[in-house]
Amino acid sequence: MKVLVIGGAGYIGSHVVKELMAKGHKVTVFDNLSSGLEQNLFKENGFIKGDILNPEDLDKAFAEGFDAFIHLAAFKAAGESMIYPEKYSINNINGTINILNAAVKNNCLKMVFSSSAAVFGEPKYIPIDENHSKNPENYYGFTKLKIEEFMAWYEKLKGLKFAALRYFNAAGYDPECVLYGLEKNPANLLPIVMEAACGKRAGVKIFGNDYPTRDGTCIRDYIHVSDLATAHVLALEYIDKNKESLTLNLGTGNGITVTEMVDAARRITGKDIKAEYVERRPGDPAQLTAKSDLAKAKLGWEPKYSDVDTLIGSTWNAYKKYYNM
Repeated sequence: MKVLVIGGAGYIGSHVVKELMAKGHKVTVFDNLSSGLEQNLFKENGFIKGDILNPEDLDKAFAEGFDAFIHLAAFKAAGESMIYPEKYSINNINGTINILNAAVKNNCLKMVFSSSAAVFGEPKYIPIDENHSKNPENYYGFTKLKIEEFMAWYEKLKGLKFAALRYFNAAGYDPECVLYGLEKNPANLLPIVMEAACGKRAGVKIFGNDYPTRDGTCIRDYIHVSDLATAHVLALEYIDKNKESLTLNLGTGNGITVTEMVDAARRITGKDIKAEYVERRPGDPAQLTAKSDLAKAKLGWEPKYSDVDTLIGSTWNAYKKYYNM
């Protein structure tokens, strides 16, 4: 297929592009490089520098003629979304509407969307399945839920077929270390831990140690970015073949606490990573783990790289290569 990857120069997007290429698809990346990196682009692919907030950029891109597109261009920092909801409204909601309008205008009606487990909010039961109630606790999750609703309406009204993939916590780096471009302003735990290990920051702040978990810190279901990339491509191929939309959770079903992640990073890197417990952040559920049986049944998807040692080891390798350590 000829695929437009919106946000394809970013962390997750670049891994998705690599997997699409491995499966023989023809890829063009659309990115404004605000957080994506030129380093993450592959010379074999087309590249369009454009912004999802500019409908003309999108219309011009889709006019080139694509069989499908993957949308990975949303802002994703849950904590920031609670401080600057207007930023997330404009980029995530307005930007996605621009994408949908340009896609249907140009008859590109197959879509994979990077959604989030944040749509669920505080879990009523663990692990969370696709039918769990949706009550986001942060504004980021609210925007992802609204986008899922927009896609469902565009399916009814315009014939769009989509896969909404709800990840839990993306982590890790390309096991082959072909991709090692680092995020510009990381907000997720593992990159922050790696920066502390590299001496780029003094230490790590752990938000809350009084949650009802085994060590008082939040439990998350970390999934390797290469496993996510595989799921994106499988989902795209599924909707192309079956002409059926999908909404799937992606995770391992296993949770690890923030403290456990930091301790494992100390062991694997051999570095003394300083950590400080601070106040909880608003909008952080105590525990999120996923039930991914539907993804396994529909796509034949199984996470291969999402054990703790591979998550941390592949990330550490990327940081060492980037900083020539």
